[in-house]
Amino acid sequence: MLVNERVKGLCQERGEIRLMEVCGTHTMAISASGIRRAVDPRLKLLSGPGCPVCVTTDAEIDTARRLAERPGLVVVTFGDMIRVPGSHGSLAEAKAEGADIRVVYSPQDGLKMAMAEPEKEFVFLGVGFETTAPTVAATVLAAAERGVRNFSVLTMFKLIPPALEFIASAKKMKIDGFILPGHVSTVIGAKPYEFLVQRFGLPCCITGFEPADILEGILLLLEQMERGPGLAIQYRRSVRPEGNRVAQQLMSGIFEVADAEWRGIGRIRNSGLRLKPDWQNFDARLRFGLRSARSSRPASGCRCGEVLLGLITPSECPLFCRVCTPEAPMGPCMVSSEGACAAYYRYER
Repeated sequence: MLVNERVKGLCQERGEIRLMEVCGTHTMAISASGIRRAVDPRLKLLSGPGCPVCVTTDAEIDTARRLAERPGLVVVTFGDMIRVPGSHGSLAEAKAEGADIRVVYSPQDGLKMAMAEPEKEFVFLGVGFETTAPTVAATVLAAAERGVRNFSVLTMFKLIPPALEFIASAKKMKIDGFILPGHVSTVIGAKPYEFLVQRFGLPCCITGFEPADILEGILLLLEQMERGPGLAIQYRRSVRPEGNRVAQQLMSGIFEVADAEWRGIGRIRNSGLRLKPDWQNFDARLRFGLRSARSSRPASGCRCGEVLLGLITPSECPLFCRVCTPEAPMGPCMVSSEGACAAYYRYER
């Protein structure tokens, strides 16, 4: 394998090579295809904080639960969120206790429900990165145009570039290069990542999700290590350097940048999105007088935070496969279909 030949040459000079695949879809694809087991063991492929469900904090789940317990209020969410444990249980447990919590595939589904049941309040959990934020922005815009007054959003969005800046700045991470997310980059383009090359001298490659894409992306990163860091786009069939301008304008018209809490990291400045003042009628925190979420202590022994930062692999967590399984998850990395623990459990035990 050409990748292993490059690794062999580089490792003679620098020891092991640590690449972080930022996106949870990359993590699942790497595990499912056996890439991690096929490459030279000195090439470490580490999972990053690119799983939106996984970086949602306990406190944010607790806030959603408190909302769901209000009479006449319906919480609408994507399916992965419902089983994520908070400090006082999951949304699935709240639903079993009688809370009206509904799983949808799109925020537009939540808007349609609100229009069909005007006597109830509907709150959509705005979870995700730059990929999902435009669809939620479009839904808020549609709600305003149709005069829907019983629909709001609990914003929990996260932005990828600030998290990468945190990781690149932390000496304990020791990351040698980034396999950058394809889906997010379809929206934001390549420019937001340039600081990783210019300020930190780190090789970067925006990569697709097929095994051949990932291997080519790794090869491009290894080549950069030989000749100098750069920012490559392997996923050219979907990602343009400027990104999707329409989606960017939609986001910037509805949302503004704000600080955000990340599981395992804490508060990162300017790493989240909230509704702009002109759209605060759709802000669930203001509508229901909710306080800003603060991170709480995770389940005893759960090391999801360290997994999300690439500090450990899932198998190094003492709960993995023992008391933490997909049937009884202790943390979000085992819940999400993009979670590193779920990927290792399914393919790499």
